[in-house]
Amino acid sequence: MKKNLVTAVLMTFATTILLGVAYPLVVTAIATVLFPANANGQLIQRDGKPIGSRIIGQAFTGPGYFHSRQSAAGSGYDAANSGGTNLGPTNQKLIDRVRQNAASLQSENAGKSVPADLVTTSASGLDPHISPASAEFQVPRVSRERGMRADEVQELVAKHTADRQLGFLGEPRVNVLELNLDLDSKRPLQETVVK
Repeated sequence: MKKNLVTAVLMTFATTILLGVAYPLVVTAIATVLFPANANGQLIQRDGKPIGSRIIGQAFTGPGYFHSRQSAAGSGYDAANSGGTNLGPTNQKLIDRVRQNAASLQSENAGKSVPADLVTTSASGLDPHISPASAEFQVPRVSRERGMRADEVQELVAKHTADRQLGFLGEPRVNVLELNLDLDSKRPLQETVVK
């Protein structure tokens, strides 16, 4: 009995060191050497400072920016509290929130139907993308606020629209952070025409 207990404790210790410490360190080191951007969160830097990640959504609230999907992660885009609301399609709280959000967006763009991903949250609450339809819906507001022609903004949306992976996986998508950064480089908000 004592011999089995000693063997079990030693095996637990050895596998913890091997699989819980050594293996993750080796995999992380290899990933950092071979794929440094991916291993470090695909951070986007400006003036040597990280301003966001290509793979984690963040809130944009100003009218001159494209807005991301809503987030139910903590207080919004909180990676420590990632997760959706788990509200079902017949849940009255969800129905009321979607109606309220749709009504608010309808006032921004009267007569156009609101894309579903602008009024619902993603499963993780950290989705960095919106659909091309959601970007198109926001073009009039962004172009007006930035003093740009709508076709100029639509060209930027098209530039940042990624197709399906391998031609059949997922849906076309627009990375909101990259699109907004490109907008800032083309026409910073402080340079927009005041109307």
